[in-house]
Amino acid sequence: MVEIRKILKEEMEEALQLVWNVFLEFEAPDYTEEGIMEFKRTIDNKQWVEDRDFYGAYKDNKIIGVIATKDTTHIALFFVDGKFHNQGIGKKLYNKISELNKQNYFTVNSSPYAHEIYKHLGFVDTDKEQCIKGLKFYPMKKYLDK
Repeated sequence: MVEIRKILKEEMEEALQLVWNVFLEFEAPDYTEEGIMEFKRTIDNKQWVEDRDFYGAYKDNKIIGVIATKDTTHIALFFVDGKFHNQGIGKKLYNKISELNKQNYFTVNSSPYAHEIYKHLGFVDTDKEQCIKGLKFYPMKKYLDK
């Protein structure tokens, strides 16, 4: 049984460690050293973290997935432990933030690794691949059926 809930302040360090570990395994191979260090600086920035809402997927009280939004409409982070890929964990996390989104859209700057995953969720590219500070991404958007 997987529980989806807001990540508590005292759980944030563990959540960000999961994000970092999954990033290194699946995302980092697509990035330069500059991009990898920029990502690390971002998740280590306390203000950046505090300005986002974090939700976690928990199995046996252990965090196995993280999704974070800014202003309920922009997906800032979305990571699931590799051992739990293709088990619907990401979909449950996405459904949680969809319930909370009172607007009619989401935006995301998708990594190359996650690009097909976001397309599967119904997102479309709004521009070509970008690269800022070594981080490659595709700007994407999805209108919600509300």
